[in-house]
Amino acid sequence: MAHTFQRTHDAHPMRCIIAGVAVSATAIVYGLAGASTAEADPRYPVKTPTSIGYGGAVSSVDPEASKIGLEVLKRGGNATDAAVATAAALGVTEPYSAGLGGGGYFVHYDAATGDVTTIDGRETAPMAMPEDAFINPATGDPYKFTPELVTSGVSVGVPGTPATWETALEEWGTYSLREALHPAAKLASRGFIVDETFRQQTLDNKERFEAYTTTPDLFLPGGDAPEVGSVFKNQALAKTYRMLGRQGMDAFYEGPIADQIADLVRNPPKSPTTELPVPAGFMQASDLANYEAIVQDPTHVEYRGFDVYGMAPSSSGGSTVGESLNILEQFDVAAMDDGAALHHYLEASALAFADRGAYLGDAAFVDVPLEDLLSDEFAAERACAIDPDTAAQKPVAAGDVTDYDGECSGTAQPGSVDEDTENISTTNLTVTDKWGNVVEYTLTIEQTGGSGMLVPGRGFLLNNELTDFSTVYDAEDPNRIQPGKRPRSSMAPTIVLQDGQPFLALGSPGGSTIIATVSQIIFNHVDRGMSLPEAIAAPRASQRNTAGVTAEPEFISQYGDALAPFGHRMVASGDQFTSAAQIGAATAIGFGPDGTLTAVSEPVRRGGGSALVVDPVRP
Repeated sequence: MAHTFQRTHDAHPMRCIIAGVAVSATAIVYGLAGASTAEADPRYPVKTPTSIGYGGAVSSVDPEASKIGLEVLKRGGNATDAAVATAAALGVTEPYSAGLGGGGYFVHYDAATGDVTTIDGRETAPMAMPEDAFINPATGDPYKFTPELVTSGVSVGVPGTPATWETALEEWGTYSLREALHPAAKLASRGFIVDETFRQQTLDNKERFEAYTTTPDLFLPGGDAPEVGSVFKNQALAKTYRMLGRQGMDAFYEGPIADQIADLVRNPPKSPTTELPVPAGFMQASDLANYEAIVQDPTHVEYRGFDVYGMAPSSSGGSTVGESLNILEQFDVAAMDDGAALHHYLEASALAFADRGAYLGDAAFVDVPLEDLLSDEFAAERACAIDPDTAAQKPVAAGDVTDYDGECSGTAQPGSVDEDTENISTTNLTVTDKWGNVVEYTLTIEQTGGSGMLVPGRGFLLNNELTDFSTVYDAEDPNRIQPGKRPRSSMAPTIVLQDGQPFLALGSPGGSTIIATVSQIIFNHVDRGMSLPEAIAAPRASQRNTAGVTAEPEFISQYGDALAPFGHRMVASGDQFTSAAQIGAATAIGFGPDGTLTAVSEPVRRGGGSALVVDPVRP
């Protein structure tokens, strides 16, 4: 089946396919044999930012999702089983960030073999998509990004999340798809408690949701967002999960659901009262039938004795995190004061982002010089552009991957800004099991609320991932629109090994700031000596080769004076210099030498997260 998965590396045989007896046992535990819905578990709104213990762990932004993943681990499921179950639950509680209508990247560490493998579940452009798809035919100018372009059918890519779940379970899981989806179906049916974040995200999307006839009934009942403290149920999604559990993902990529999605994209259910243009897209049912989730090798760099693995293209996350760390490794930042260390971190990030903009795109369509970008020699030469005392004028130019020798020479050339419109509406989860397998998974529907278009009767929103393509077509742009292509992503699920064993797994939402968030957490933990909870809670700044540094207010207040002598500018407003209230919402698990697990989520950002362990350390 074309939509299931494709390999781009030599595979080991499929393992741990569940036997009939095991299925029956688990089915009884989960109530698949006919337990009453009255026996449903109580709702679980408690957020636990950090947990320490043994036997497995789950970290996500949501307590219901983390609890579901933890229960899978407790009942004998492995990291992949728990990751898929957690992701499905996030499709219920975080419907504006993830779900069946989106895509993502899945990184897996196999404890038995020591292999790190990834799944590229990024959305694809329809085969009929033209190069001028984002140009308003009425004006000849590009659609305004938000709310016009994101609120559309033309922004919707072929979803990759369902195929990712199916592929992951086939590759490494012990659960059937039915077992993995059942807890989330139960959650969708009984509902979860609405918090302030969910209500505010709904209100923020009110205009876009009301642009459609299909969306308001679920998310804006009576014309208002659900109240904080109320119970939000999604019976349509529960029904969809149960159907997919019974029939498999063929039921998503072929047949009525595929026909329904393609028809919605080509003929958006536009409200007669909206003033938004809601441009139509080009998707056909055949685009869904032909979708492939790709099993491929990760990126890899060595950083101060650690092996850092991430996502290869179509994501730019692994290469850009890897390159920025390689550049930073040229300097003894641990011996520097905060100002100097952060100056080098910001400058390394800017250089890596310059190369990202010049070279990164879907490797099936673009010749990405990945080996060069991750070369230590290339990094050494790029590091020559960092003045230890002064920030370079931004944007800086990309490096020349065709001519480098690791030596400092030449004069810096001006560069161009890589405009990146990715939004924070993504989510991340981290899982490990008692056998030592690890999953790091970032999934998304792009903008908060995706395209805003609900699939009626199915309970999930469609993505707007195609807005990650460059808006205006340029034949030299590696991220130009092309039929069947995956838009460049910044998602950066990352697994770090030490002497072949897991040391750290982490990831975050946040659009193009994801790359800087992951890099900064590693930098904080490895170079600055912060504990993992401290490294995640620390204030963040993101330098993406722009004139100003995007920084959280706390970062500005804590480090602004120390960075001012280097020429870095960070202010709360202005044309050139921007401040973001929050950057990212990371999850992570740290692995101690004695088997201790430190599961960490955000204590504050995005309302805080939930990190749980199977066997907590007792005080």
